[in-house]
Formats: sequence, C-alpha cells, structure tokens
Amino acid sequence: MPHDAADRIDTRLIHHGYRPPEGFEAPQPPVHKASTVLFPNVAAMRARRWQDKSGYTYGLHGTPTTFVLEERLATLEGGRHCLLVPSGLAAITTTALALLGQGDEMLLPDNVYGPSKAFAQGLLARYGVRFGYYDPLDVRDLAGKLTDATRLVWLEAPGSVTMEFPDLPGLVRACRARGVATALDNTWGAGLAFAPFDLLGDGSLGVDVSVHALTKYPSGGGDVLMGSIVTRDPALHERLQRGHMHLGLGVGANDAEAVLRALPSLALRYRAQDVAARALARWLAQQPAVAQVLHPALPGAPGHAHWRDLCGAAHGGDGAAAGLFSVVIDARHAGARVDAFCDALRLFRLGYSWGGPTSLVMPYDLPAMGPRATPHLAAGTVVRFAAGLEGLDDLRADLAQAMHSVFGS
Repeated sequence: MPHDAADRIDTRLIHHGYRPPEGFEAPQPPVHKASTVLFPNVAAMRARRWQDKSGYTYGLHGTPTTFVLEERLATLEGGRHCLLVPSGLAAITTTALALLGQGDEMLLPDNVYGPSKAFAQGLLARYGVRFGYYDPLDVRDLAGKLTDATRLVWLEAPGSVTMEFPDLPGLVRACRARGVATALDNTWGAGLAFAPFDLLGDGSLGVDVSVHALTKYPSGGGDVLMGSIVTRDPALHERLQRGHMHLGLGVGANDAEAVLRALPSLALRYRAQDVAARALARWLAQQPAVAQVLHPALPGAPGHAHWRDLCGAAHGGDGAAAGLFSVVIDARHAGARVDAFCDALRLFRLGYSWGGPTSLVMPYDLPAMGPRATPHLAAGTVVRFAAGLEGLDDLRADLAQAMHSVFGS
C-alpha cells in the first residue's frame, strides 16, 4: 500500500510541523527573508494591510526586518514614515517620480549631486518635467525662480563636491510661502548634524522629505547599497508609497541586517570622522599648494555662518559635521600634477562614496560638471577628501608625503 503523500520525505521537509517557541530576544533583530508570505485563511489575506505596517502581504512590501529598520531610520531623522530603496540615488529618483508629472517644474541647487542632474536631464525631461537651477547661497535667487508650475525644490546641505552650506531655513520658508514641496538630501547630516524636520528647534519649520544614502554613514562598512525616504506628513507618505510600489522597489534582508547592526555605532563613527576631517582640513589649509579649504565647519568656508547657526547651535561646542571636505589646489599646479598627488596617496584611496572605514580622495573637473558661477571659489582644481577611521597621525603623514613628492611642500 503506497504511503500517504504527507508521509513522503520531500513533502514533510516543506510542510514540517515544528514551530520554534516564542520569546527569543537578542540585541540584533532577526533577519526575515521572504518573497511569498503565507496567510492562515482567505479572510486574513483580504484584511491584511502592509501600508500601515499592521501586517505582511508580500516580501516586497515589507518584513519584520525591514519594518524595524524603517522605524529606526524615521526616528533618526525625526520623521514618522520611512521607505527603503536600493540606493541613495533611488531615493532621489523615487521621490521625484512620485511627486512630479508632465508640465511640472523641479528646481535644483546649482551645486547639485551629479547623478541628480543627470536624472533630470536624461529622464525627467523626456517625461515632460521641466527643471532649472538656483544659487543655494542666495535665498532671493530661489524665491525669484519659483513659479506656479514649481512642484518640488531639492536641497543639499552642503553641496556634495564644493561643500557650500545653504541657509536651509530661509530656502524652506521661500518654498513654503509658495506652497512648494521641499526634499533634502540629508546624507551629509546623517540625522545627527541637524534635525531636517525641525530646523529651528521649535517644531515650526522643516523640510517635507528627507532622503538619505544609507550606503554612507548608516551602513558604515562601504559594502551596502541602500537609501531611505522619510516624511512626517501621512498624505505625502502615501503618495511616495504608491510610487515606491509601482516601481517595484525592495531591499535585501541581509543588507537591512547590516544597516541595523551598524546603527548603534553611527554617532560614534560620525564624531570620530568629523574630528579627523577638521584636523586634516586645518593642516591642509597651511600648505602652500592649497589655495582654499572647503569645510562648512571652518571659518571662511562658503556658508559657514549657516552651518554654525544650524549645526553649531544645536550641539554646542564645536557643533557637528561629516568627515567630508574639499580643497582647491592652486591653479599654478596643472591638472596632471593634481592627479599625481592623488595617485601618490597611500592610505587615502581613490573611490567614490564615503562614510566607510577607508579614507578616500577624488579630484573633480568642475568646468566639465556644467557651467555655474563660483566667485566664492579660488582658482584651481577641487579635490574632495573623506576621512575614514584610520589613525589621524597616519592620515596626516600620508598627505604630507604626497604633498612633498608632487608639490615639494
């Protein structure tokens, strides 16, 4: 007599009756991996909602692991709702696609993150979305460019290469006066340097959307690609959530685990890299080959007063800043010599991104990135540095040997 199908080993390995006991708790949240989510009955399937995190329907719409990460990131940024996406750039593009339509206009700072500009030029323009640029250091310039068609203004604090720190409260007020939504790339601030949804500290003024490249400080290892979109307004979150769903975006459970594991040390790493970056920036400011240092926390840097008001006042003492800064190598040194300087560095490695344990360096050709007025910048070539977690004396010595070998100083 043949065995019942349920007695077959291949069936029992799939439909095994064992369930582990409840009550297991550990410092790290468990990792749940799923595409299919099982329902006990049809009524439960029809009643479940993933949109408010009250239930699970499909892996793409959330698991306990991703829900926990979203809630912690919302807390970090001072928001109420969070969506996870596969990269920081995906956070930017998803926000724009969800909030803009044909005939709408989007304004970008003229020092905007390069891929954001490429997205506007290469994709949004094809969909009939107009875009323009404003001077992030001039609130009146932005106010004068807002039109009845403007639906979204992007903010960066500071600019990702030339590091200008804008008057964020002033820019947000100008947009609010015209009913225009604001979205901030808060990767540099990391939820630590300032509160994007409470810029004045009294709850009266904040951005509408804060996007964050979790690739940087929250993951901290230089090995995860992920982004987040945080809001406070439920209606705005629902619009973003629908766009997120239509685009079919999701993140891997192991990547979510890596960010959850790194979050407890975020503030410690951010502070350590801040301290190192300021020390290195001050040292470079004394070098003959350096015409200008661009670090928001240092006096004389473009927008330093705005940084002091927003990031200094909130923390007292030295305030807070990321471990990122740029320098302008004097124009008397040709581009090839700047490249040779970057190549001569041994601890600072050539690579995009930042926020990980390895210090990075990258030269930039500003004219090739698009015309913009830069009277606040000295003549020369911009080189950006990201301080990692190596010893400060070792990093300073690395800069010194490269300076001496290439520039003789």
